[in-house]
Amino acid sequence: MSKSVFKNSKVFSGFSVNDLQKAKEFYSKTLSFDVSEMDGFLNLHIGNDAKVLIYPKSNHIPATFTVLNLPVDNIEQAVDELSRRGVRFEIYNEADLKTDEKGICRDDGPNIAWFKDPTGNILSVLEE
Repeated sequence: MSKSVFKNSKVFSGFSVNDLQKAKEFYSKTLSFDVSEMDGFLNLHIGNDAKVLIYPKSNHIPATFTVLNLPVDNIEQAVDELSRRGVRFEIYNEADLKTDEKGICRDDGPNIAWFKDPTGNILSVLEE
């Protein structure tokens, strides 16, 4: 396959949920994304004309990995603001993964905090 096949393609990612209306409210109101709905699907509009497709799936099983990483300038401010909006951050105390009381992991790599959407998909905010 030629390297140029996707060069100008508007690539996008997607993931499933089992409750489209709960997802729409969470992503639009709690996370403040521009969200559009068309033909039973949601589109999150995120910077530079990029989008993420959210689709309903009756037998949805939440991903066991991070489906969406949200870069922020200041993780403390982001975690505090999202906590005020009702987001509950995951607390990990495992041998290879530890977070502080706010849910922020400050080990190797960027500072990062994980949380779940209403259907159990894992998202993160991470400090660049």
